[in-house]
Amino acid sequence: MSVDLAFGENELLPAVAQDAESGDVLMLAYVTEEALERSRETGHAHYYSRSRDELWHKGATSGHVQHVEGIRVDCDGDAILYLVDQDGGACHTGYESCFHRTIDGEVTDDPVFDPDEVYE
Repeated sequence: MSVDLAFGENELLPAVAQDAESGDVLMLAYVTEEALERSRETGHAHYYSRSRDELWHKGATSGHVQHVEGIRVDCDGDAILYLVDQDGGACHTGYESCFHRTIDGEVTDDPVFDPDEVYE
């Protein structure tokens, strides 16, 4: 990598996935150096699942793959931005974006898939 990244003690960086065309923020996850390298090599977004403690290929189970159009690094090298073309919904709850609720709990979007059918 030509940019110094500040992975820190936990070896994770926050990674925001943003729709490359609309600019909508789709999700926040974390990447390890390996996840970032796999994303660069394959053109599909890879993350690190903290709950499962493993590398995670976005869409491997659901088919809702993120095609990485570009990767940006913030000025401090401690956060990543994936510019993606999203197949299906990004959120495991069935929505296009994980940010589908206001702070007051109002749902602002309609689901794009039924998670019970996808994650049987």
